[in-house]
Amino acid sequence: MNKSYFIETYGCQMNVADSELISGLLSSEGYNKTSDIHAADIIFVNTCAIREHAEDKVHSRLGFYNQLKQKKPETIIGILGCMAQNLKEDILESKPFVDIILGPDSYRKLPEMINNRSNKIDHIVDTKLSRYEVYDNLFPSRNEGINAWISIMRGCDKFCTFCIVPFTRGRERSRSIDSIVSEAVQAVSDGFHEITLLGQNVNSYNHQGQKFHELLDEVAQINGLKRIRYTSPHPQDMTQEVLDVMRKHQKICNYVHLPLQAGNDRILKRMNRTYKKLEFISLVKRIRETLPNVGLSTDIIVGFPGESKIEFNDTLDVMEKVHFDSAYTFKYSSRPGTKASEFEDLVAEDEKQSRLEMVIEMQKKHTLSQNKKRVGSIEMILVEKESKRSTNHWAGRTDSNRWVIFEKNNSQIGDLVSVKITNAKGITLHGENINTKKMEAA
Repeated sequence: MNKSYFIETYGCQMNVADSELISGLLSSEGYNKTSDIHAADIIFVNTCAIREHAEDKVHSRLGFYNQLKQKKPETIIGILGCMAQNLKEDILESKPFVDIILGPDSYRKLPEMINNRSNKIDHIVDTKLSRYEVYDNLFPSRNEGINAWISIMRGCDKFCTFCIVPFTRGRERSRSIDSIVSEAVQAVSDGFHEITLLGQNVNSYNHQGQKFHELLDEVAQINGLKRIRYTSPHPQDMTQEVLDVMRKHQKICNYVHLPLQAGNDRILKRMNRTYKKLEFISLVKRIRETLPNVGLSTDIIVGFPGESKIEFNDTLDVMEKVHFDSAYTFKYSSRPGTKASEFEDLVAEDEKQSRLEMVIEMQKKHTLSQNKKRVGSIEMILVEKESKRSTNHWAGRTDSNRWVIFEKNNSQIGDLVSVKITNAKGITLHGENINTKKMEAA
């Protein structure tokens, strides 16, 4: 009888994409995916090491897995991904019930490991990083939906001092354009309307001299594909060629996620971010000049070691000058193994919390003011899901990544519809469905 497996995913979209890749690999080997963890013969948790909170969640969850294994001892428990890479020694010592510990470059070995574990071999560990593995010939198994995440590269070469990724996912290496296009074509054939190209620093893509703007141009020519997004770019690698390709193709969404992290030059240098405050602001100006009405979001870390109150105010100053549409905001969290974990001039926790609240409050105002500018405009919305507020309303996004709630009328999930924006409430727009005719992709 074929074994069934259950996989749980924590952390970033790269982990989601990896879980889909793992599901595709196991399904091709005859394993059956189940949504019932109690019925699973094999339980995997795909983990994130970027934030301490994600690790805490996994440790808590592993206690539950141990209870399941005590009731059914033959159950195989596996920890996959970045946390497996980063904390394997701790897991082996404190979680003896874990059978398989597998880093993000070793997924091809998973079927063999399951078979070996069935033969009562002791803990199986493989966290060796690769300079070459990109899983080029493995296609993921995705759940039904609107958007397909497509990994175009793995690893990172930037070595930001706060980030563990280069140590858990290795150095940058990119897939071929042909393989990415093939996966995108398959995703469209499988019923997906939108794809998101995924990489730690997606615009540093480079496969045998072919750059990110060339990849974007190729993907934009796929028949039947309605929308293309990508995440996350690095400000250092944002080229005019990328912006020009975005302007050229309507199906490439008019949206850029541009991580700032901090607004002070000394702190940026200490983070090894490789750009300065004024360079970032100048880049934002160039993006907005090339792409009118572009949606712009960012990442911000407060309380980085050594950040004074005056230096923190530089972050607020950038926010005031840029007016981001949205922001992912975090208190600095030390990650063992990073350069920043060696810094001793830490910011007090209550001060970090105070700064975070200031950033959140400012961003709320900016988001609302940016959204109010869209009131009265007509936006093309890709219908993604039913609104939580009413079964008579859809929720979907503009190409600039703003969520809109509007009445269904005769439209269906996956349709592109014209919506007149009538109101802005917080992070959400509300609109009137003025055209329910299904639009075909260009």
